[in-house]
Amino acid sequence: MAKKNQLGVTPLSEDVSAWYNELVFKAELADRGPAKGTMVIRPYGYRIWELLQSQLDQRFKDTGHVNASFPLLIPMSYLQREADHVEGFAPELAVVTHGGGKELDEPLVVRPTSETVIGEMYSRWISSYRDLPVLINAWNNVVRWELRPRIFLRTTEFLWQEGHTAHADEDEAMEETLRMFDVYVEFALNVAAIPMVKGEKTPGERFAGAVRTFTIEGMMQDGKALQSGTSHYLGQNFAKAFDITFQDENNEIQHVHTTSWGMSTRMIGAVILAHGDDAGLVLPPRLAPIQIVIVPIGRGEQAEAPLAKCRELAARLEGLGVRAHVDDRDASPGFKFNDWELKGVPLRVELGPRDLEAGHVLVAQRVGERDDKGRPVKETVGFEEFVTGAPERLDAYHDQLVARATAFRDERSGVADDWDTFTALVGRGFAYALHCGEPACEDDIKAETSATPRCIDTEAAFEGEGTCIRCDRPSVYGRRVAFARAY
Repeated sequence: MAKKNQLGVTPLSEDVSAWYNELVFKAELADRGPAKGTMVIRPYGYRIWELLQSQLDQRFKDTGHVNASFPLLIPMSYLQREADHVEGFAPELAVVTHGGGKELDEPLVVRPTSETVIGEMYSRWISSYRDLPVLINAWNNVVRWELRPRIFLRTTEFLWQEGHTAHADEDEAMEETLRMFDVYVEFALNVAAIPMVKGEKTPGERFAGAVRTFTIEGMMQDGKALQSGTSHYLGQNFAKAFDITFQDENNEIQHVHTTSWGMSTRMIGAVILAHGDDAGLVLPPRLAPIQIVIVPIGRGEQAEAPLAKCRELAARLEGLGVRAHVDDRDASPGFKFNDWELKGVPLRVELGPRDLEAGHVLVAQRVGERDDKGRPVKETVGFEEFVTGAPERLDAYHDQLVARATAFRDERSGVADDWDTFTALVGRGFAYALHCGEPACEDDIKAETSATPRCIDTEAAFEGEGTCIRCDRPSVYGRRVAFARAY
């Protein structure tokens, strides 16, 4: 059994699964809900979600989307209209059969995703080419009956956003699909500080009912991939199932082309697993509830003047848009340092009587140089220099996390042209290999290695003809497929 550190958390370097589960509770991100597979998101964790939500929502608005709300309960017959969709979601459905003390005339499905109910509404709202495009996003909860739940990563109920758009033709719909895919790529890098492998899902991995699915895949610190956001071109599948038609400019009736795209609270799990370390969480500044924590040092009367200065510094930082917090709890500085390390606050500031007299603070980064006892090395910075330079310091810290995560991913990834290399690579990260695209072959690879095709890497060079890494049939994509074990 792995030995826990002084805060009661198993080191990540010894057991990633135990570390993750313990850290979620110790850092007060979430707790288990009373119903199996559900979670309660605690205030610190929910603040991360609020920051994620607000920044992503602004990107949606900047690309012309508006928010709406749709019902939680969906008639079972709606899901049955699109055959692939109902087949894909059937094992995960929660179904309501009674309401108001009576058996319902038709069972109702608790929303696993909203393509069907939104399809029904679009069929009512769209009648002319002048009504298009429809660009709607919804922030909601969904329920998928999860057999092996894990907080943030896979829970029976979770929070997410799901965009649903309707367009006059395939070109416009594909442009939208890729536009929102790029939004996710940019957001993951510039907000969550996670460099993603990005590409298109193979047919066997597509979203149920989609024509094409695009995904971003992050590498976690155990070498596993985590699907962190997807964007789907749905073609006319749902338009035909729900009779979403419009009269075009030539007065002819056409079916619309639709898209859907989503990112969920799983992204919080990605942040935990991509950046954390033995000491706890490591939060990227743009998602950190507290970006800078200020700890006054001193006791009794000696603490009064440093505390006042700490509060002054925090107010000035808040005026610059920095989320600052003064920790004035009745606890030792050492306890506070460890607590904020566990909670992943990017920067910690200390200010005692001597620092006040000298006109400076001591600054420590959550990730950075450590002394021979494993403690963050502190930098002496003048009051004015620290306050005015804080935003740039946080930006530099974000860039440092990106560089660290990129180096980790690249060190664990490689090209595989033979089976032995492939099996070695998927045991520690991404293996880029040629693939025939056959679902049966994918199943064989998974059975042998536990790895799945995460995506056809859109950044990989076009290689043309070749043979599958597993079955020697011709490769069909012209580009390599990123394989990995995944959450």
